[in-house]
Amino acid sequence: MSNDAAFIARVRQLHSDLGIPENYLQECGLPLCPEPSALVDTELDFYQRPQRLTAEAFAAWRDMRATAELQGVTLFLISAFRDIDYQAQLIAAKLDKGQAIGDILKVNAAPGFSEHHTGRAIDIGTPGCDALVTEFENTEAFQWLKANAGEFGFVLSYPPDNALGIIYEPWHWCFQSLR
Repeated sequence: MSNDAAFIARVRQLHSDLGIPENYLQECGLPLCPEPSALVDTELDFYQRPQRLTAEAFAAWRDMRATAELQGVTLFLISAFRDIDYQAQLIAAKLDKGQAIGDILKVNAAPGFSEHHTGRAIDIGTPGCDALVTEFENTEAFQWLKANAGEFGFVLSYPPDNALGIIYEPWHWCFQSLR
């Protein structure tokens, strides 16, 4: 079995275990996000947890954060890479609290479809704003990111009313490439 086939088989099994509809893979609109073969350790996140990214994404994050800091804007890492098993655990915890799978999948991509699996996605925070809240859009940090993140290869993955069906996440940015 190829690595791609093994990955898809793992994804299908996790989906089955979580009660995610079989047709999700074909109909969700999100790209499949295979895990990278190599990751590097980053700085600790805001919660003092170790994080990992691809080497290129980490270098771009460090440069972006340093440039923002020089311009008086503080950015910090809330989360980075997570594997498909961790994504499944996040969803299972919400199911255990009684949330419906359809509602969960508007907030959390199903295992195999989260950009965090790629090692290129980061959730960003700033002092004075709770983590992972829409109000992040009202911060100087978000305004700086909108104006400058593209120069470092980062894009806002889930803008308002995006076609992917994921809620607006002003804190979630994914490294695509250096421009």
